[in-house]
Amino acid sequence: MFPEPAVDGLYRELILHHYRCPCNRGKLDPADAAAHAVNPLCGDEIDLTLRHHGGTIADIRTQGRGCSISLASASMMTEAVKGRTVERAKELIETFKRLMSGGLPSSALPVELEELEALEGVRSFPVRIKCALLAWTTLVEALDDLQRRRCREPGRIAAVRAAGDPDGAEGVAPGDQGP
Repeated sequence: MFPEPAVDGLYRELILHHYRCPCNRGKLDPADAAAHAVNPLCGDEIDLTLRHHGGTIADIRTQGRGCSISLASASMMTEAVKGRTVERAKELIETFKRLMSGGLPSSALPVELEELEALEGVRSFPVRIKCALLAWTTLVEALDDLQRRRCREPGRIAAVRAAGDPDGAEGVAPGDQGP
């Protein structure tokens, strides 16, 4: 089902607003995690950096070049996940992927993703779905980077094992004591 013309126009305006005036644009230095991705189909490119504090995405920034869909989606994504726990961010990533694949109606979006309803029309253009998802898949890579870095912190591996935290010790070989 397609939005009514007036609503479609509002969605276009929202996308253009986030493209022209992106939220959280730039690069964090220092950053706790970083990732870079390129969409080989169209050349869209994004760099994502984030800071993590107490299980929460304390700050997140993106920079890159690309189409309005790619950069608007990145802007909306930073607003959706900033201040959220890593676990909640992962849930939001999966929810947005389901929206883009057609497996979730926009009416079922959580409040954090309501603005992203503007991108629902992208589903009608399969080649553009990757544009909308680029920042989100880059965030997955950054969160994986964050987890790898946390596992390498001195004393972290032993503490994670002692606490029985399977997420924190993922990918750590038995007997590995860190750097």
